[in-house]
Amino acid sequence: MQAFSQVEAVAAPLARANIDTDQIVPALYLQKPRSDNFGHYLFHDVRHDALGQRRPDFVLNAAVYSEARILVAGHNFGCGSSREHAVWALHDGGFRAVIAPSFGDIFHANALKNGLLPVRLPEPVVEELLAALLAAPGTQLRVDLEAQVVTGPQGRTEPFAIDPFARHCLLEGLDEIDYTLTQRARIEEFERHHAPQ
Repeated sequence: MQAFSQVEAVAAPLARANIDTDQIVPALYLQKPRSDNFGHYLFHDVRHDALGQRRPDFVLNAAVYSEARILVAGHNFGCGSSREHAVWALHDGGFRAVIAPSFGDIFHANALKNGLLPVRLPEPVVEELLAALLAAPGTQLRVDLEAQVVTGPQGRTEPFAIDPFARHCLLEGLDEIDYTLTQRARIEEFERHHAPQ
């Protein structure tokens, strides 16, 4: 997993609530192997019309967001089914952080385990961010995991909370298996002292 300390980048506003995992990556693509680039399937069915052409009114189809690395969305982002593929699609699509007032619980857990930082901010703050981003497409934000703050377009900072263990793993670029391996010496010591007699 790639380490995450901070990202400063264009932020894409997705001013919708209750964006579920089926919208993020449709069920049609769930049989693909993880080695595939799930970024190709990100928001596929809402990004394209019935003929497969990109919808000009969908925010991520605008050229100004081609390098967006931060997504700002409405409440309950990532609700619905538990598919980890939704996180893969966002990550492979170039996103390192998603800011929203709330997240689906399973999506939130999957994001932290796959190098995507879900940032919860109060709804009025997110609404202000969305308004600023919609008013000035291409605006950048900074998400700093070490300091646990989001810096907005006017330099205003907003703190956010994160589980300390998840923060440590993201900063170090460790998934759960990697973290377990860092404890190998302690595990081996435990096994020596608790071996069957």
